[in-house]
Amino acid sequence: MVTVKEGTRPPWVGLGAAVWVQIAAGNAYNFPLYSHSLKSVLGFSQRQLTMLGVANDIGENVGLVPGIISNKLPPWLILSIGAFACFFGYGVLWLAVSRTVLSLPYWLLWIALCVATNSSAWLTTAVLVTNMRNFPVSRGTVAGILKGYGGLSAAVFTEIYSVLLRNSSSRLLLFLTLGVPALCFVMMYFVRPCTPASCEDSAERSHFLFIQAASVMVGLYVLTTTILDDSFSLSAPITYSFITIMVVLLMAPLAIPLKMTLYPKRVSSSGNLDNGDNNADESEPLLKPSISTASLGSFREGNDSSTDIAMLLAVGEGAVKRKRRPKRGEDFKFTEAVIKADFWLLFLVYFVGVGTGVTVLNNLAQIGIAQGTHDTTILLSLFSFGNFVGRLGGGVVSEHFVKTKTIPRTFWMTCTQILMIFIYLLFASAISGTLYAATALLGICYGVQFSIMIPTVSELFGLRHFGLFYNFMSLGNPLGAFLFSGLLAGYIYDNEAAKQHGLNYLHGTNVSCSGPDCFRLTFLVLAGVCGVGTILSVVLSARIKPVYEMLYAGGSFRLPQNTSN
Repeated sequence: MVTVKEGTRPPWVGLGAAVWVQIAAGNAYNFPLYSHSLKSVLGFSQRQLTMLGVANDIGENVGLVPGIISNKLPPWLILSIGAFACFFGYGVLWLAVSRTVLSLPYWLLWIALCVATNSSAWLTTAVLVTNMRNFPVSRGTVAGILKGYGGLSAAVFTEIYSVLLRNSSSRLLLFLTLGVPALCFVMMYFVRPCTPASCEDSAERSHFLFIQAASVMVGLYVLTTTILDDSFSLSAPITYSFITIMVVLLMAPLAIPLKMTLYPKRVSSSGNLDNGDNNADESEPLLKPSISTASLGSFREGNDSSTDIAMLLAVGEGAVKRKRRPKRGEDFKFTEAVIKADFWLLFLVYFVGVGTGVTVLNNLAQIGIAQGTHDTTILLSLFSFGNFVGRLGGGVVSEHFVKTKTIPRTFWMTCTQILMIFIYLLFASAISGTLYAATALLGICYGVQFSIMIPTVSELFGLRHFGLFYNFMSLGNPLGAFLFSGLLAGYIYDNEAAKQHGLNYLHGTNVSCSGPDCFRLTFLVLAGVCGVGTILSVVLSARIKPVYEMLYAGGSFRLPQNTSN
């Protein structure tokens, strides 16, 4: 049984700590920063490199195991497993790139990269499941904030890579080996299940707005300082001050629990006194007319007594039958969800959005070099900032319109995938001066897919097994990377490079390709795939429209009576 922390302050402490863990969980986004070293130092071909990119995505997104045990183990233990995976996986990569150990086999590096980036799945599952349950009526906002910071992590790591580590791949891998686990061990105490709020109030909305504004400031600051450091020769004290200010900005979410500590006597919108201590829940009853006891019980594994009471009362009144299947919006078991068409439509739409986007991300350095941009640091920063804007903005915008107009969240996946069609055509055209703009726009569209999928799957299939549902949906990322990056992009790139160098075929060489033809066919295929994804998302949005009209009929989220489990 996982212990639940009581009071109004601990959830905000946990959310502030989760921000740092999400930054650490973005370690998989660093692949473009050291991929060129894997190719040059170890002599890999582009196809071998793209298969390592597939390993990167498989490790990051195959989180079925942490998803299954997220109801069994406390968050601190899940975070510990992620920290050890990061240490051992990146440690092996550091040994290879730094030439500390020579001639490590390719298969060992592939497995090590899987293990290293699988830490992201453990870390993300721990903080996302915990905070979604701590803030059940603000799922879209919480998902947008956490995944936004996760998207911003690439820009944070790029700042550290260029300023502190001086563009050294071996130093970056050593930093990931030691720094990420250390951060997890510091923060794991604060990420814990807490008493969930039963309704929204003005104070909570203002707190979320503050965190969102702080995250935007961090994003703009990191992007600006990265460009300045790349464009000008700055002294060491100035660059180190950049890092210091960035760390201070990342601590901004912790200002909310600090305010609750310094000013504990605040009257909430419901007229109750918030004392800010662990007994605050005594003056804020959990059970209110707007939420069912059964629904609150579904947030915690093993807490089924209230659900059973609701079941008995409903059966006694003849309202329900004991063995009926759950309806969309209620808590589903995994075996019940996988037979639903909406489950697979959401998976396919998400697969198209993130699978095509991650193909560009994994090959971003080679795309930039092929189009004449040899310093790809700014490209990664632009993609990261766009990814952050998409994740944060997707959560905010979808939350607003779902509450005011009951527009299904997946409507925004439709809009972004239409835009992605034009972005890929822009990449394929290789028009001079459009590379940076196309990269930033693609980052935004890519980020929206995450912040929409997460609350959508919880709203359609419930929070009880959310960890498993979320991690299953995340399989769309490595599957897309394998099909579009590993099999398609790498093969086309190597064939074009062979033509340019007068060879029949490249195997095990690190010959580079230059010019727009290196990825043109790949981008055209990605555009066609997004066309199919757009059609599927339109069908999904039409199917789930009634669910959102039921959940948000009163202008705010309303948990349904769940008597199925």
